Amino acid sequence: MPRYAAALSQHPVAAHAVGEAAGEILDAFDGDGPDLLVCFVSPHFVGAFDDVAFALRNLLSPRVLFGATAVAIVGGAHEIEDGPAVSLFAASVPDARFTPVSLDLEMTSASEYAITGWPELDHDPSTLLLCADPFTFPTDAFLRRLEDARPGMQVIGGAASAAHMAGGNRLLLDGDVRERGAVGVLIDGVDVRSVVSQGCRPLGRPYVVTRGEGNRVAELAGEPALARLQECAAAASAEDRELIRRGLHVGLVVDEHKPDFARGDFLVRNVIGADPESGTLAIGEEIHIGQTLQFHVRDAGAADEDLHELLTGHEADAALLFTCNGRGRGLFGSPDHDAGVVERLLGPLPVAGAFCAGEVGPVGGRNFVHGFTVTLALFR
Repeated sequence: MPRYAAALSQHPVAAHAVGEAAGEILDAFDGDGPDLLVCFVSPHFVGAFDDVAFALRNLLSPRVLFGATAVAIVGGAHEIEDGPAVSLFAASVPDARFTPVSLDLEMTSASEYAITGWPELDHDPSTLLLCADPFTFPTDAFLRRLEDARPGMQVIGGAASAAHMAGGNRLLLDGDVRERGAVGVLIDGVDVRSVVSQGCRPLGRPYVVTRGEGNRVAELAGEPALARLQECAAAASAEDRELIRRGLHVGLVVDEHKPDFARGDFLVRNVIGADPESGTLAIGEEIHIGQTLQFHVRDAGAADEDLHELLTGHEADAALLFTCNGRGRGLFGSPDHDAGVVERLLGPLPVAGAFCAGEVGPVGGRNFVHGFTVTLALFR
């Protein structure tokens, strides 16, 4: 029968923190080693991450050990944003497969590169957990290539966030602690459901893109895109007009085959510019003619509403949580928001996670890198 456990320690000394957290996992597993052990540590322990990995392998003997450093850490219903922390997640699932993956970027010429390290597989895993260094690994390009090679595989995770430049983050895979690339775990034989909450709510009505190119939207339903935005703003409340002024977003429908569109069907991207003369809007994603677009706004209330709505009706035995480093207290004004919502809606359950510099998760059946988003891997 599957078993899950999670543990959090805030001890300022790495050896003590690892001992406390590993002890809780050992107690929960009656001394057995887990099939999968996930470890997230705060920036305070970047320099000691090799020792952390060595101790965890010796104390818990996991089949696969995976993790990363992050600017803030999630454990249970708590988000540790301003202090040392070690958070562990352990899973033991009979007959499941957990395959470690270590990925690198290799330049093949002055302008071309290859992503190396993908294993030869004799099965089709349903899920890839992924942690990447944002400075040395092109996660967007990797996801596009994976879509061609392994359609239908969901990717859940995020970018390490403990540093502001290359060489400052650490990624962990079994006994290897590295500063670049990406690490992951392929999962087969486990029911893992994804929830991707992009923290926005829609405004107005959806429009079909009738003219545009690249990331520039020229016309929506036959009218200049900027004119459609002005219509939407004129019909909005004063509060929503203020949110539009602070930062507007659009939601792009990924799967156009659905008869109706709701939360979870839109890929949210920023509006990054407007041309008053042509009426064109520039957004943070390429568009195509015939795609459905709807304006969106984001604030603490919208982010809270979105997470509640998307989690409602789900069940889980355990969860990994990847939230944006732009959320937390900075967005909500109080601690523990995202982790607290998970506990309230899904019940007390083993949860570990990290604040990321970009979150990865599927929308409309395709995997994307997101911002200001919560991505959850729900284990059942």
